[in-house]
Amino acid sequence: MTNGIQYQFYTDLEEKNKMDEKPFLEFDITNLKENTVHEINKFHKSHFDVDKIVDNASALKYTREIQKQISEELQTPSNEFVRLFANRVYAGRLTEKVMEEFKGLVHRAYNQLISDKINDRLNSALNKEAQKQKTDQVEAVEETKINTTEEEMEGYRIVVAILRRKLPTDRIVCRDTQSYFGILLDDNNRKPLCRLHLNGGKKYIGLFHEQKNEVKQHIQSVDDIYLFEKELLTTAALYETE
Repeated sequence: MTNGIQYQFYTDLEEKNKMDEKPFLEFDITNLKENTVHEINKFHKSHFDVDKIVDNASALKYTREIQKQISEELQTPSNEFVRLFANRVYAGRLTEKVMEEFKGLVHRAYNQLISDKINDRLNSALNKEAQKQKTDQVEAVEETKINTTEEEMEGYRIVVAILRRKLPTDRIVCRDTQSYFGILLDDNNRKPLCRLHLNGGKKYIGLFHEQKNEVKQHIQSVDDIYLFEKELLTTAALYETE
């Protein structure tokens, strides 16, 4: 049943072939919630299943009714609801005066509990955002400190020239850092082909073998990279057999 804004879904849970008095699903299309959208999606023709919908209708209906009862109890606690908690925390006799006092306490405790949970979620979200911003700032600072030199790019082109006989050039990726100029297979940190250390007093090429531990070899210039052709091809072949 609908007026175009409010929608109510009914079935015959209470008496077969007779529509229930209360809907098992109800929503306002101008105020949809995520869990409601999930339920509505079950009515889409691409995965409409009457048996599954009917099976789920009972849980939806009674969950909705329970939520309504809980909301009413926490806004205007009944004597039964107040007595449930008072008996657990109060050792004396539950007189009318005591019960009236506990009605206010139950209502206040509920509001405080909800407020604390909301604050916890907000603080958690704010902390995550602050941590993300801090991480982004650190990464931005580190990136500004990285200066990729023409010598490093020349070394990269030499490595590509060596490995292109075995690998497509688009799989040979360079990634500069503050400590070294890395050359990777498939832009994967777990597949280093070599590292170039060219910004210090001495120049090195870092080679990787089966254990993937870096072994540095001294070079006079980037042209010396050609001397390690065999090692580079062996490393590339190692990853291709994994």
